[in-house]
Amino acid sequence: MPGPNPTHAAIAQLQGNSLADLVQTEIERMILDGELASGTKLTEAALAERLGVSRGPVREAFRMLEEAGLVRTEKNRGVFVRDVPIEEALEIFEVRAVMDLYVGRKVAQCIRPPEVRELRQLLEAMEQAGKAGDAPGYHRFNLMFHDRLLALAGNAKLTATYGRLIKELSLFRRKNLTTESMHVFSREHRQIVKAIAAGDADAAGQAMYQHVMNSRERTQRNHESQSLRMARPSEHSPA
Repeated sequence: MPGPNPTHAAIAQLQGNSLADLVQTEIERMILDGELASGTKLTEAALAERLGVSRGPVREAFRMLEEAGLVRTEKNRGVFVRDVPIEEALEIFEVRAVMDLYVGRKVAQCIRPPEVRELRQLLEAMEQAGKAGDAPGYHRFNLMFHDRLLALAGNAKLTATYGRLIKELSLFRRKNLTTESMHVFSREHRQIVKAIAAGDADAAGQAMYQHVMNSRERTQRNHESQSLRMARPSEHSPA
């Protein structure tokens, strides 16, 4: 009886990897969109049934998501959506600020008119979403705006590292989106695009750096306010 065909085995492996990638992408989307909140326990069986796949691709997706910093595995307890501590989030903002300083400088040195128009279109879409109070829409266009700047910088290694940091900050960035903050973010984005369009590398880099550090400050302020609210005794609690 002939043994297994190595070609078929290789194809099966490729198909398995592709399916795991698709499952990983969908679970990641659910995490980043807030459908799966921080601290949520993820089970292979439930997600496999929800996504219409076997448990194998889900198991592999969990491994990839852990490498990406979005889930954590606890021995004898299972897999959970990761809850990034505020201290770590503030450190990530600082690292991202330094990276964005480089991105701003690099893009300002190589930007072309069609690409400036593209950035302005994304900026306009963000502002329209902000005026409509559409925080999810604003968040989506904001990600597209920064992703496009990153792509224009043309550094693949930076893109990979930056991508992981952004995913880990996703929860905090959504919490920062209020009607007032969206207006402030739009003003900061306009300053970034203005400096890039003018080819002013120093101003572009500084504008991007300050934009991220401002987000860091808002995140810290929001966290402190939330901590105070949680610590404050209820009006109806006994004296």
